[in-house]
Amino acid sequence: MTDPIQTAPDFTLPQDGGPSVTLSSLRPAPVVLFFYPRDNTSGCTTEALAFSSLLDAFSAAGALVYGISKDSLASHEKFRTKQGLSVPLLSDAENTVCEDYGVWKQKSMYGKTFWGIERSTFLIGGDGQILQAWRKVKVPGHAEAVLDAVTAL
Repeated sequence: MTDPIQTAPDFTLPQDGGPSVTLSSLRPAPVVLFFYPRDNTSGCTTEALAFSSLLDAFSAAGALVYGISKDSLASHEKFRTKQGLSVPLLSDAENTVCEDYGVWKQKSMYGKTFWGIERSTFLIGGDGQILQAWRKVKVPGHAEAVLDAVTAL
């Protein structure tokens, strides 16, 4: 997905502590999807805590926020409990949504190459169109920048 103005791929994913979420059923609310590599890692924890701290502001702007990773529902539940997260987390254990959104990438760390989720966020309008995409996200200030984009709608 290189063109940021296109229809968001629809999906249904299981949610920790709640019913499965189908993207198209959330319309006409704007939706923020933040894809993150792994539960309980430093950057992912910081990002999830930032979105959780701003969840009331996103809600006041009429937007729904979901975090997505390949981790299991059990892992998500432990992560939410341990970190006191309020943002709902969706499990893409089959990796289909990550691939549909183009966030499953070849990465390298310490000279080793591997496949993983590239930290990315998508703002989806009430009509199902991707309004903005943030790729290769740097965590500090990111949740605030996404909130600014939502409040500008």
